[in-house]
Amino acid sequence: MADSLLPTYFRNRNERTLFLFVLSSPSLFISIMRKIKNAELGRKSIDEFKLSTKLPVIIVLDNVRSLHNIGSVFRSADAFLVEAVYLCGITACPPHREIEKTALGATESVTWKYFASTNEAMNELIKKGFTLIAIEQAEGGTTLDAFSFTRDHRYALIFGHEIYGVGEDVMEKVEAAIEIPQAGTKHSLNIAVCAGIVLWEVFSKLTKPKV
Repeated sequence: MADSLLPTYFRNRNERTLFLFVLSSPSLFISIMRKIKNAELGRKSIDEFKLSTKLPVIIVLDNVRSLHNIGSVFRSADAFLVEAVYLCGITACPPHREIEKTALGATESVTWKYFASTNEAMNELIKKGFTLIAIEQAEGGTTLDAFSFTRDHRYALIFGHEIYGVGEDVMEKVEAAIEIPQAGTKHSLNIAVCAGIVLWEVFSKLTKPKV
């Protein structure tokens, strides 16, 4: 880049304001990104969240052992207005200090329910008309980008144990399996990361305006 196009920066230390001067090109526009303050985000109160129309999705945690992962899933569930989180088997329940470290209060906004077994949770979901989907690498599965989520369905997304994945007994009852395409050496993702990716995909597809 020519020297004449390089911006020169001056800082007023008293007012802590950054001034940008473009030396020789008045038509050159340079934007300075400003972080949005929390007060400007338009965040819902817990009461407003409770009254909001929810994404037709329930997250099922099948024997998830990490409390930090559980908390992170709650936080993602809050972000995308998920209907509820079902905690099954060894999956810990709020209130718990370690869950709150990553949930950051989302356990207060997101509805949750505990089941002694994942099969018990699935039986309830079947009665309610949910489509049961395992987030798992399985024969006959579909990649996340190729799966068709539609507004006339309700979905139960099942995430499994950090090492063993979704239980075999659970896999026998699901109607579909979805996996996230990957290109590295591991072909596995942390469950909290996985949940965030899947929920964003579902949210974007179900809230996209009809053309």
